[in-house]
Amino acid sequence: MLLHIPSVLTPDQIQHCRSVLQNANWADGRMTAGYQSAQVKDNRQLPEDLPEAKALGDMILTALQGSALFIAAALPLKVYPPLFNRYEADMSFGNHVDNALRYLPGGSRVRTDISATLFLSAPEDYDGGELLIDDTYGAHKVKLPAGDMVLYPATSLHRVAPITRGARTAAFFWIQSMVRTDMQRTLLFDLDMAIGQVSKELPGHASAVSLTACYHNLLRLWAET
Repeated sequence: MLLHIPSVLTPDQIQHCRSVLQNANWADGRMTAGYQSAQVKDNRQLPEDLPEAKALGDMILTALQGSALFIAAALPLKVYPPLFNRYEADMSFGNHVDNALRYLPGGSRVRTDISATLFLSAPEDYDGGELLIDDTYGAHKVKLPAGDMVLYPATSLHRVAPITRGARTAAFFWIQSMVRTDMQRTLLFDLDMAIGQVSKELPGHASAVSLTACYHNLLRLWAET
């Protein structure tokens, strides 16, 4: 499932992110890439041990807790703390698949079921820089307003097109879901959205209770906690 989640951050939060990142001490983005990805990765990245990176990441994690759409789609069990990248003129990131596991300080692990990109630059501030995500229907081109986020399966082959003007900054991170497979998560998400629609259009209808029971019984069957 590829899902656009609008307005994860408020305009004030976006401006705060931009102010902090404008003066940040950016490093070579290959520092967090695996061997294959490092061959095609050309960008800047904020070292994750910097206090400002942690503070911005915590702000995003708090915002995600208030996003009902994110919770419904991701069914998160663990979220890897957000990282931050910047693409400038002629920078890009070629075809790659994200690492299956990310390691947290202390040795615990996050299985990367879902990848997320939260755009911090306005689309009119740069040319190029689209996130291109491949599935069975071809490549999907993603370039969202600042503060909006896209979720997509971490198993997807994806890339970032070269920047031809301006600069693109974003937060990116991964989610280990309670439900491992994309197909199961998609079924649960569609069912959840349908329950909401029935409850809105037919308040008090008995079918909402039956559908809700189906949702929770499927979640009980598939969830890992």
